[in-house]
Amino acid sequence: MNIFTLVFLIALTLSSGIQFWLAKRQAKYVAVHRDYVPDAFKDTVSLAAHQKAADYTLEKGKLANIDGIVSIITLLLLTLGGVINWSFSFWASVISSPLTAGIAATATIFLLMTLIEIPSSWYQTFVIEEKFGFNKSSVQQFIKDHLMQLGLGAVIGLPLLGLILWVMNAVGSLWWLWAWGILISFSLLMSWLYPTVIAPLFNKFTPMEDGALKERISGLLARCGFNSQGIFIMDGSKRSGHGNAYFTGLGNNKRIVFFDNLVASLDDEELEAVLAHELGHFRCKHVIKMLVATSIMTLISFAVLGMLISQDWFYTGLGVDVAQKSNAIALLLFMLISSSFTFFMQPISAYFQRQFEFEADDFAAANAKASKLVSGLVKLYEENASTLTPDPLYSAFHYSHPPAAIRIAHLESKA
Repeated sequence: MNIFTLVFLIALTLSSGIQFWLAKRQAKYVAVHRDYVPDAFKDTVSLAAHQKAADYTLEKGKLANIDGIVSIITLLLLTLGGVINWSFSFWASVISSPLTAGIAATATIFLLMTLIEIPSSWYQTFVIEEKFGFNKSSVQQFIKDHLMQLGLGAVIGLPLLGLILWVMNAVGSLWWLWAWGILISFSLLMSWLYPTVIAPLFNKFTPMEDGALKERISGLLARCGFNSQGIFIMDGSKRSGHGNAYFTGLGNNKRIVFFDNLVASLDDEELEAVLAHELGHFRCKHVIKMLVATSIMTLISFAVLGMLISQDWFYTGLGVDVAQKSNAIALLLFMLISSSFTFFMQPISAYFQRQFEFEADDFAAANAKASKLVSGLVKLYEENASTLTPDPLYSAFHYSHPPAAIRIAHLESKA
């Protein structure tokens, strides 16, 4: 057996084993605490709502475990099972241009992976979300969304893939530096275009009507020194009963967005506090910090790929014949297996994201009412059926936000 095959299998086994172990801990912890509301929420969350959140979390956990098994099988079939090797061999025999053949083979693999994921997405939407009263989507909407996502992936992703592969072939040993610059520039462009070009393809965005709420939010924006291209209400309720709020975009193309069901469930002061939290991410430069961190990790990833791309053992260790060796295969293999090796860094990333959430909460407490952010969050926890009792170790790996009880206690100390 190729040594790298063994290394890959060990990394996959360890990362997957830890994920299943954490999922088992989460399920047990949530089930044990299902029958009583935590002390911090006894006066605000009913036992029925708490039990609904627990059951919802357990159902999603079961599906996630199945998805994990399917993902492992798919990855092994694509690599050691020879599917990638077959795809590139087939397209090389059909298309004479190595660049075009590489794009076609890579697109084939991603299309196959997308099709494999659809049954799980269907079950999540029309069984789990339906069971707990969250699904508002129709079969027609579900199909339309997936077709649009595939179309956008082809229109946007394939030219980007082609450009990166061309750079890999054309600019010499420092191709990874050029590829990194292209990818980061593309990400910035997409972030700038998303609010006005991409998001409206999926949802309707209506400017917030004049009134007390808009005046309150405009006052908050003025106090925080935040300029945007408007405050919009998104028709999130046409797909889901879950509510949210966010700001999106870069530069002069920033937008503030409220889900329509969030506006319906929170009062004006609670909406102001929730938005103050989102603005806290902006004022504390969390977006820039995350962009810098992502850029550094992407640069390191491309540099590592630059070292692996010429090594025969990298290909043969992942089920690809040396005769099939190409930049396109190397890029695809690296994207598929990298998560098995980087999984162990996940708690570090999650830790810093949770610290950002605390900082944004502090900002909200200073610019709105902390008590209103608390009441707004409690409503969101209840209406979104978010568990109030996650396993601490599971949340350390998977939660980008602090667990509910810890977050509320932090905010109450500010109030």
